[in-house]
Amino acid sequence: MTGAKTLVLGGGGIAGLGWFAGLLRGLYDNGVDLRDADRMIGTSAGSATAAQLRSSQSIETLFARQTDPTLIADEPPPSMEALTELLASYPATMAIADQAERIAAMGELASREKSVTSGVRRAMIERRLSEHEWPESPLTITAVDIESGALICFDRSAGVSLIDAVSASCSVPGVWPVVAIGGRNHMDGGVYSSDNAHLAQGSQRVLIASPLGGVMPFPAGFQLTDEVAMLEASGSRVLAICPDSAARAAMGRNPLDPAVRAPSALAGREQGRSLASEVANFWK
Repeated sequence: MTGAKTLVLGGGGIAGLGWFAGLLRGLYDNGVDLRDADRMIGTSAGSATAAQLRSSQSIETLFARQTDPTLIADEPPPSMEALTELLASYPATMAIADQAERIAAMGELASREKSVTSGVRRAMIERRLSEHEWPESPLTITAVDIESGALICFDRSAGVSLIDAVSASCSVPGVWPVVAIGGRNHMDGGVYSSDNAHLAQGSQRVLIASPLGGVMPFPAGFQLTDEVAMLEASGSRVLAICPDSAARAAMGRNPLDPAVRAPSALAGREQGRSLASEVANFWK
């Protein structure tokens, strides 16, 4: 086994950012602090949250930055035209059974011109993160190489800035610009799978917080249930947490809608409180 405890935070847009902050705060309210994970793996919204968990920022501040209007990072909303196109095409595209074909289709969408420049988007991510240097504690951030279709794992040893790694992981195809790193274009790590929990293989315990893993139409082999089964078959104990009915309602149908940020956080906090005992028994 390569680590006692691994925390996996999946993709989920702005709704996911809010839900993560609330879930973590609700657990913390009841004495459960997941920041002691031996490894953290973040994808898309999960990459931004994991980077903050590995910083000196408090759980209280993480939550406040999703619920207090004076602390929420000022970010231009995504283009409604781009969102409409994405939401219309995403389910069918993500359900393509052939992995290479699915990623190529998403890469084509990702490569189209966007409503904001790469510089504007990078500044958004910079404001979203409380600290801009890689932490000493293990942190893996995922993205997808558009040309090769490969899942890329960035960490402290990769020679890539934390801001660029998170920007790449959060580059939602068709909405935000691709991120060039080392002469290669990258897009959202959530294109490969919602959570990329398979990367936790070898850990004794794996806690997966998955905003979208239970609802995204990934093909067989790339769904949350598939990744949980693979981890368990390899000897890991796994606890997967998805939004409950109240949190799912708060998150709405468009995870990139800024209006769902605070409601998702508040619902996530209540869910975290209700799960604290179960998580504490699993995590200890």
